[in-house]
Amino acid sequence: MVSLSFMFAAVAALLPIVSVTAQPGAAPSGRVSPPYNHDFEYPVPIPPVKKPMTTYTDRKTGTKIEFYEVKIKEFTKNLFPDLEDATLIGYDGMVPGPTFKIKKGTETVVRFVNEYFRESSIHLHGSYSRAPFDGWAADTIKPGQYKDYYYPNKQSARTLWYHDHAQGITSLNAYAGQAGFYIVEDEALEEKFDLPRGKYDIPLMFQSRFYTANGNISDESAQRISTYGDTYSVNGQILPHLEVEPRKYRFRFLNGAASHTFNFTLESKGDYGETEKVPMWVIGSDSGFLSHPVETESLVQAMAERWEVVIDFSQYKGQKLTLKSADTFADTIFYGTGNVMQFRVGHKVTSRKGNGPLPAKLVDLDLPVNHEAVDQHFQFGFGPKGPPPAGEWTINNRSFADAKNRIVRNVPRGTTEKWTLQGGGGWSHPIHIHLVDFQIIAREGVTPRAGTNTTIGRNYVTPYEAAALKDVAALGTNEKVTVLAKYAPWDGVYMFHCHNLIHEDHDMMAAFNITSLPDFGYPETTKFIDPMDPRFRPQEYRGTSIRTLRDEVLPNFAKLRAYKDVKKVEAALEEYHATRVGPALTGNAIAEIAEPTATVA
Repeated sequence: MVSLSFMFAAVAALLPIVSVTAQPGAAPSGRVSPPYNHDFEYPVPIPPVKKPMTTYTDRKTGTKIEFYEVKIKEFTKNLFPDLEDATLIGYDGMVPGPTFKIKKGTETVVRFVNEYFRESSIHLHGSYSRAPFDGWAADTIKPGQYKDYYYPNKQSARTLWYHDHAQGITSLNAYAGQAGFYIVEDEALEEKFDLPRGKYDIPLMFQSRFYTANGNISDESAQRISTYGDTYSVNGQILPHLEVEPRKYRFRFLNGAASHTFNFTLESKGDYGETEKVPMWVIGSDSGFLSHPVETESLVQAMAERWEVVIDFSQYKGQKLTLKSADTFADTIFYGTGNVMQFRVGHKVTSRKGNGPLPAKLVDLDLPVNHEAVDQHFQFGFGPKGPPPAGEWTINNRSFADAKNRIVRNVPRGTTEKWTLQGGGGWSHPIHIHLVDFQIIAREGVTPRAGTNTTIGRNYVTPYEAAALKDVAALGTNEKVTVLAKYAPWDGVYMFHCHNLIHEDHDMMAAFNITSLPDFGYPETTKFIDPMDPRFRPQEYRGTSIRTLRDEVLPNFAKLRAYKDVKKVEAALEEYHATRVGPALTGNAIAEIAEPTATVA
């Protein structure tokens, strides 16, 4: 196990972080939530595990497909005990939605039924789903409709999450509660590493909201900049506590906030009342296990990022530890104490399973092969009319509202590309690229205005990022991040965007087209190029029949062979590119092999 406390202490001093203390007066927006007078009084809720309605086994491949049904519906929940109930919109009428725990290799079909009045689209964030099942923003489920999403679950074990992705209203739907955990498990690795599991493996979704005087969530429909919130919640509960045993636990941290970046520290009180930092070991990221555990006392987590963290409570029997967050980057102004949740450490350990030393090494990351040239630069900023609300949030001065120009990059299937992602204007942007796992190979601060010598932003990759593959890059204020990814295993049209949901809705999104290869020759039953493929669009909901699922729905999905022999597909792509070296596959000649643009309006 690698200890990096000293190293991280050095780089942490460079972070643009401001400690947060209680401050009088309203936030700059003029909004302020009512006081919450029940800090750490209520326990953190643990979302229930979703159970399949039925299963089907493909006789030809032996692959098992599990079927689930989730309903999007309104419900009420009391968030401020002294005030009225809040109105929320959740999957199966709960926030977060139910947790999926899927064994690696088991495919799933999840039917989402819209029983609410706003449209919805579902994105399984972190999955290499085929394009029609990836949650294209315009592929919306209208009220009274359903859509069946077909998921592979064949990547490395990881913490994914499912959330709304509907064009122009993602922030409203996700802020109101449409988000949940989706965990792909590799039992063999869990046993090998002897990691905390079962009741010692706990998902924690962090959010930050504003609330109205009567205790409801705020209306963010007019927001064009960001909605940072001023009140933290964990798994839907404001400032909760969790009772833990004096042993190791594994926590799956998910930032489910609309616009707020967290910078976590865990603190205890010393013998004389002084504050002491408690170490955390990061073992997993967006894309699964790190190459090795990384010790840290500070963890920056941007919107949509997932970090799996092990905390050892064995030295803190009978104590209360506080998870806190401080402001980070220039756009996260939080007015409050900075408290997030409390851990209450007991005196008795009921099981030693998964409580041994962390291994020094976890996995060999499947890193893309680097090359010198940058294939594409993307600038995240404001539209030509100026900053919002006058203009739009754009990528290379384009917005997703321009339907004819949404596709900004054609990448031949199986090609490795290096992209630079750059922010500016005093804002930060967590950038999510669909389909792929990428490596963050560099981060540097940039000069915000021409003619000045002032550089703003970090000039390093954090130790836990360096040991990881990712699907979200935390692009801090005036930072440029370089990422490397292999665009595989599928062809088709996919999205990338800022995961500040206000920016995403107004329209900091774009698409890339993973183009089909000439004479690839690999036998594939069905093509899945178009994310708006009419074969898989939402339909009117008239109930769900188990017999129809077993006799028609699941056999028809199995016949598609959408995710059959992924390793063979990847090997075939490797062989294809190894035998074709020339201008047709270079970044300067991609258009030569790009197929016609799919229908993506």
